[in-house]
Order: sequence, then C-alpha cells, then structure tokens
Amino acid sequence: MRNVQPLALVLFLFIIASCNQPTGKRLKTDHRFEVKDTFSFFVDFPQPSNAYIQSKMPAVKVYYDNYLDTTFFSGQFLVAKNGKIIFSKASGYSDLKRKKIMTLTTPMHVASISKVATALAVLRLVDQSKINLDETVNNYLEDFPYQGITVRMLLNHRSGLPYYGYFTKNTWKQGSTLRNKHVLKLMKKHKFKLNFKPNTKFSYCNTNFAMLALIVEEVSGRDFPEAMKELIFDPLGMENSRILFRKKDVEKATPSYTGRLVRYPYDYTDGVYGDKNLYTTVLDLLKMDRAMYSSKFLSDSLQSQMFKGYSYERKGKSNYGLGIRMREFPGKSTFFFHTAWWHGNTGCFATLREDTVCIIALSNVYTRKVYSINRLANEFGNYPFDFEE
Repeated sequence: MRNVQPLALVLFLFIIASCNQPTGKRLKTDHRFEVKDTFSFFVDFPQPSNAYIQSKMPAVKVYYDNYLDTTFFSGQFLVAKNGKIIFSKASGYSDLKRKKIMTLTTPMHVASISKVATALAVLRLVDQSKINLDETVNNYLEDFPYQGITVRMLLNHRSGLPYYGYFTKNTWKQGSTLRNKHVLKLMKKHKFKLNFKPNTKFSYCNTNFAMLALIVEEVSGRDFPEAMKELIFDPLGMENSRILFRKKDVEKATPSYTGRLVRYPYDYTDGVYGDKNLYTTVLDLLKMDRAMYSSKFLSDSLQSQMFKGYSYERKGKSNYGLGIRMREFPGKSTFFFHTAWWHGNTGCFATLREDTVCIIALSNVYTRKVYSINRLANEFGNYPFDFEE
C-alpha cells in the first residue's frame, strides 16, 4: 500500500490542477502569459522585386509631396509591401521649442490607432482562453453596472455606452487626473443612461476601449502598460512602443501642437488608456501589421472575426470590425484602417490585407492631411475609392 499512495497523490493533484484551467470566465487565479520568441510571429512573405518598388515609387512620392507635405508637415510616413519598406520619411520636429528633429524612431502619441493594439491584446487573451468574446462585461468587471453588454460589443462599438469625456464634465473634479478605474466607478455610482439598447447599432465611443483595458488588467493580473508590453510590444520587437498616461511621463514624451504650433497641455482625461495613449512609431506599427497576418500571433478564426463588419443597420461603405475601421463595396477589396485624433496628434493606419500593403501617416501637429492616405490605395489594388477630381 505504501507504493500506491504516492501515485494516488499525484492523480489527486492532477485532477485539482485540471479543474483550475482557464474557462474564459473571471480568471483571477491564472495570470500566466504565453509569450513566444521575438519575431517568430512574422509571416515569411516573398520580398517585392526592385522593379515592383520602382513602379510604385513615383505615385508614393507624388502623394507625399502633393497631399501630405504641401506646407509644414511634422511627423512620420511609411509605405510597405510584404513587410518591406518602399518609402519612409520623418519630417518636422518632435519638440518645437527645443528644435528636436523628428526621426522614424521617435515615439509619437498615435491616439485612436491605439485601439488596434488594444484589440489585438484582447484577442490574444481570447486565443489563450482567458477572455470569451461573447461573455458579458460584468462577468469580468464586478462594478460594471450594465447588463447584456459583451466584450465583442465593446470591440465593435455596439455597446451603447456613453462617452466618459462627456459624463465626467459634471461628475469629476476637473483638476484631478481621470483613470480607467474612475470611469468605471462613476458609471457604477451614477448609472448613466445608455445611448441605445446594446447591439442594436454602431456608435464610436472611447469608453468601450477604456473598459477593455480594465478587462485586460483583470484577467492578466498586470497593469495595462505592462500587459501590452508582454502581449504585443516585446513579442514583436516593438522597441519604441509604450503606454504612457502619467503626467510626468507624458510631459517628457513627444508633445503635440495645434495647427498654429501651440503646445497642448496635459488634460484631465489624458490618464485614461486603451482608447489612446499608445506612443509608437511607423516602424513599430509596421511590425504589428506584419504580425496581424500570422496565425501564430492571432488565430485564423480571430483574424476572420476581427476583419469583418458588424454594423449593417444602415446602408453605406463604412463599417467597423473588432478594433478596426473598414470601407467595403461590392466588387472591391475591403480597405481596413484606423484614423486617429487626440489633441494635436492625428494619424491614419491602413492595412490593405488583400495586397499585403501597409500605409501609415502620423503627425504631432494638428492636420487632417494624414487622413488622405486612401489616395494611395488604388495604386496597390482594387479599393473602394474614386478620385477623378
């Protein structure tokens, strides 16, 4: 009998361990990440030929000169095919007062392009069975006061949640920095009315991604900046990417300016992350784009769910997937992208998945010119744009 007892003990411990495996529901006990070797997520696409690159270069340069850099452009620009850069350029200043030159490795606040990275972090946790897309939010956040809103509805902006930038104006001391946890507490305290019944229509709202950041923290056991580092930045070698939200860190980072070159001060909502506060570069965003084709980084099933539209109540070309915008039209390739605007930071990240092309424009001086990168789309494929003017 003495020889049997150790075996019985091993079997007992195995059964107990099996019962603690992730189920996708309020996983507070398992805070492990599955982090693989850096760069192992990149698909080995064939490199574009020199002839291909030279054939595209004139159109890219015309766009840059005639649409993007017509006057003073301060920021970064990149065009790549199959992960290989066709054209890239940094212009202007990362700090106007100090005359610090902008470079391609200068981390910039990319505003709502942050949502793409946040969505990827959530989806990677879904792949690890730590989050269930169709589980309700209050299953992960106990203080969340609304019923029937799922993680998926946060990702595709169909939750009906009100925007924290509006409801905090009269419920929060403006001189104090607002954090994600404060947004949740205010919603619990005041039970603000939803803008519409969940999952009945689309309405873009930053509160959705502020809640997603809290969910990432809850299931990972890490602060959001650290979770993003372990889930996204480190595995992809995004060396110049970080989440900044503390005033002392933001004021040391690349500032943003109005169109009249006046620096934006730190705002009380600058402490909220997930919807914004990713500081990165066009080079690092290209790495993220490359990984988004890899089933090792994100399963084929989740890629399909991310890159499809969810809001068809109204006719039109515009739609939204899971953390990504899109324009779609019959007979055309879908144009996936995300625009950005926070303070003076504007930008556009476009991933032409049908043709494995990435186009990115970022600026730290307010300009709408960065949103014109769709003018390059039809140089690389058949996309739903027509510029005859």
